[in-house]
Parts: sequence; C-alpha cells; structure tokens
Amino acid sequence: MIAVTRSNATRIATLAHGKANAFDVELSNAIAALVAEFERSDDRALVMTGQGTIFSAGVDLLRVVDGGAAYVRVFLPALSAAFAAVFACAKPIVAAVNGHAIAGGCILAAAVDHRVMARGSGRIGIPELRVGVPFPVVPLEIMRFAAARHLQSMVYGGATFSPDEALAHGLVDAVSEPAALLDAAVAAAEQLAALPPRVFALTKRAVRAPALERIRGGDAIDREVVDAWAAPETLAHIRDYVARTFKKS
Repeated sequence: MIAVTRSNATRIATLAHGKANAFDVELSNAIAALVAEFERSDDRALVMTGQGTIFSAGVDLLRVVDGGAAYVRVFLPALSAAFAAVFACAKPIVAAVNGHAIAGGCILAAAVDHRVMARGSGRIGIPELRVGVPFPVVPLEIMRFAAARHLQSMVYGGATFSPDEALAHGLVDAVSEPAALLDAAVAAAEQLAALPPRVFALTKRAVRAPALERIRGGDAIDREVVDAWAAPETLAHIRDYVARTFKKS
C-alpha cells in the first residue's frame, strides 16, 4: 500500500494502492500511521510520491457508493486524520507529484512543506463541488493555507490545472522533468532537513497556527459535512458522477 525506501536521512514513501492511489479507509489509516512512525524515527525528512503516473486521483468514490452512509461515517474522519497528520507533522515533508493529483490528491500535496510536480499531462485541482460533495474542515483549511488567494475560484469552479498553471496558482512550488522529479524532491527535503529541527518545528507550527486553530474548532461543521455526504441525495450525486466519469473513460 505504501512502499518505503530511504536516501540517507530522507524517507521516501511511494503510494501504491490500486491503479489510482485512491483514498479509502485503509489508505487514509496507512498515511496517518506512516507520518506517526516517521515522527518517532531518526529520519530527518519525508518525500511522498505515487506509483506510475498518478499521485492520487482522490477519494475512491466506488467504495463510497458501495458502502453508503455507514462507510462515509467511518471514512471521512479517517481521511481528515490522514491530512491533518501530514499538515501538522513537525518534520519536513515534500511531495513529488508524479502525475494527476485530483481532489484528495491535491489536498495531500497541499498539506506538505514543498511540492515538486512532474512536467507533462498530469492535472491538479479540487473538483469536489462538481462531484456534489462538501469539503470537511481539514481539507478546506489546508487549501486555504496553501492557495488562499485563489481558494474561492478553485473551490467553486472545480478546475484542474497543468503543472505550469499549478505553479502560477501556488499549488506547487516547482515543476520538474519527470526523470528528475524524485531527485528534485529529495534535494528539497534535504535542504529543509538541514535546518535546526527544533527551529523548523516551532516555525512551522507558528506559520500554520491559524489553520490548525480553525481545524481544532471545526467539529460542528464536520458533523454537518458527514451528514451531508451520508445523505441519500448526496450519494445519488456521487453515483451519477461515477457513472458519467466511467462512461467517458
């Protein structure tokens, strides 16, 4: 599900979960566990990437449709916990965005400290409203932090962007040729890891403090979001979106 290798003191975690590294309960829990173990380890930095040509295509909507409301009520808290673990990690995390990073894939990338995206046909963006689902608090606050100036247009419009467009919108920090992507991400991770760990951790916490405070105070909104996802009409929207998407493919 997540393959781990190392380059000196940098841990490299490759998402290898199905064809599209789609988020389900299992992958969400695995990411949260990965970050927790990384924080306890002697590794100085973490690089996250995906297998093949997809970083992550977002939520596994087929699992949501099949599992219905009962699955949603377990899945959404696990998904938010995974994103929160990445966003609040005291050590440096870099994303090597190797291809499509859609919806949850975009949010995972936005949660890290530095993002390098491979040049090519990969797209990145947050089309949740086109699916017909609202944002939980954690993903929305992560996106507000990463791309505040463009947040409303990205959320309402649901557009996805090419690597160069993503750079212009602040969704990524650098664009790399695919063959050099991992090296570029590891180099960025090593540069962050060279900073004094305590100074980095305190600074990161201070920079992200407003977002973390809103996340901690978001329980009431999240209860409404979970109820909305679990509602029959929302599940019908998701089912229709899946049907249209699979028909196109």
